[in-house]
Amino acid sequence: MLISPHLGQSQRDPKLGKFIVRGLVHCSRIRVWGSTMAKGRYARLQGRKLSTLTLVLSMLFVISIFLLMLLALGIFSLPISTDDSSPNDLSSFRRRSFERREGLGERREQWTEILAWEPRAFIYRNFLSKEECEYLISLAKPHMKKSTVVDSITGQSKDSRVRTSSGMFLRRGRDKIVRDVEKRIADFTFIPVEHGEGIQILHYEVGQKYEPHFDYFLDEFNTKNGGQRIATVLMYL
Repeated sequence: MLISPHLGQSQRDPKLGKFIVRGLVHCSRIRVWGSTMAKGRYARLQGRKLSTLTLVLSMLFVISIFLLMLLALGIFSLPISTDDSSPNDLSSFRRRSFERREGLGERREQWTEILAWEPRAFIYRNFLSKEECEYLISLAKPHMKKSTVVDSITGQSKDSRVRTSSGMFLRRGRDKIVRDVEKRIADFTFIPVEHGEGIQILHYEVGQKYEPHFDYFLDEFNTKNGGQRIATVLMYL
């Protein structure tokens, strides 16, 4: 604005020309000062980024040193397999169980053998003690009757040639020994005691059988009464 309208006049008037030159110098100083401010802000931002990066790297270094110290002290260890068997060979896998004191008699060391994941099939070794087996047999022996099957239409029990064993049901939670066994079943299966049926004691003479069958309910009565079966535990006495 100062330069264009008065360009010709500035050549004739020394004072005005001096004013114009002085104004131009002043404006150039403003531009230089503004560029210096931008460079200063950029430098500060870069400095903050470097400080944050340095802090993060320092924290990672301290954490690494701490973890190495824990490993050296043996507070925790990395999982290292010492089993020479194939990782997919589940037949040889064993899981030791914590020893539990409840129950009748002394049980030998318990461990779990995985037979298959699909369908799930496990063997719990030494699940019952000898005294518990004898106690369950003594409870059931006087009350054994020919085993029956469930009628898929009526939901009632009926005699069948596909099942020739004898058996009886124990009332759930009838005494402390039975309750201990039921609690052990719940601990191993992760199914609450309240979701289980009463223990059924079965006996097979030589030549007796139960032919292959689907162990679930088709009738509406039993499905509503206790719900569908999702797992079966067989305890050999």
